[in-house]
Amino acid sequence: MKVGKVPENVLKRSVIKQLHYRRDEVIVGPGIGEDCAALALEPDEMVVMSTDPITGTTKDIGKLAIQITANDLASAGAEPIGVLLTILLPDGTREIALKRIMEQMELACRDAKMQILGGHTEVTKVVNQPVVSVTGVAKAKKGQLVTTAGARPGMDIVVTKWIGLEGTTILSKEKEAELKEHFPEEFVDTAISFEQYLSVIPEAAVAVKSGVGAMHDVTEGGIFGALWEMAEASDVGLEIDLKKIPIRQETIEVCEYFDVNPYGLISSGSMLMAAEDGEKLVDRLARAGIPASVVGKAVAGNDRVILRDGERRFLEPPKTDELYKVL
Repeated sequence: MKVGKVPENVLKRSVIKQLHYRRDEVIVGPGIGEDCAALALEPDEMVVMSTDPITGTTKDIGKLAIQITANDLASAGAEPIGVLLTILLPDGTREIALKRIMEQMELACRDAKMQILGGHTEVTKVVNQPVVSVTGVAKAKKGQLVTTAGARPGMDIVVTKWIGLEGTTILSKEKEAELKEHFPEEFVDTAISFEQYLSVIPEAAVAVKSGVGAMHDVTEGGIFGALWEMAEASDVGLEIDLKKIPIRQETIEVCEYFDVNPYGLISSGSMLMAAEDGEKLVDRLARAGIPASVVGKAVAGNDRVILRDGERRFLEPPKTDELYKVL
């Protein structure tokens, strides 16, 4: 395709024709010439929005973009409604590549019960690989919004599933051939399969019903970045036991191979929570089939401390994600 807006016939054939899932709240959805979407909500509901680009990988970029946005919305305790898309493609991109991205996005949206509301698709010389930016729209009952800033001294800090899931699956897909020369094929295939765990919508639903104080999905900067951001937003200190942070052996070995720190690796699929009774929350999550661990506590003051074998180290502000050291 040539530089500029995607032609109308391509837009109809490879974008709009791929969109099938609909929600009752959507009054105006995607169409030729439509620059805005319109939603109708109940009087006691509020709109919740988020936005995120995908720049670290091109593998399954459409699916990943939707999952990340759905996770952001779920971490606010909101019910996802839909997404607005911006898709930027390099000069010379074939139409079939655009169609595949849209197919991935429609399928991921259907799984998350979200509708694609509209967006913009363009071929441009300013990018050298596909870039997808997603704006998510959700709804929440007034007074029931959960934020990152809700942690209070004395609350337990809980981490769901395992850290590093997203980074492990991205590295294993992007470097599959190289890794299979070093590790057994089954090991690498298992690491790739971590993509099945990337949604945090189920644990968010359980946590909201359990009266969770704060939630933050663990994305760029990894668990160390997410811990810092929750502490900063909530104006609390932390005492976290490093050995209690859940991590898969595949993540440890892939990170060791590429010489990156798994605790600073992008970790969608894991949710960071603060709760008055962390063990009770962990039990409720377990009954829903979601593993989780209490890893420490929020404390008064500003010290954010990581404990390991009696040693204390202070958490630092988030740095560049470890993923970019490899890709």
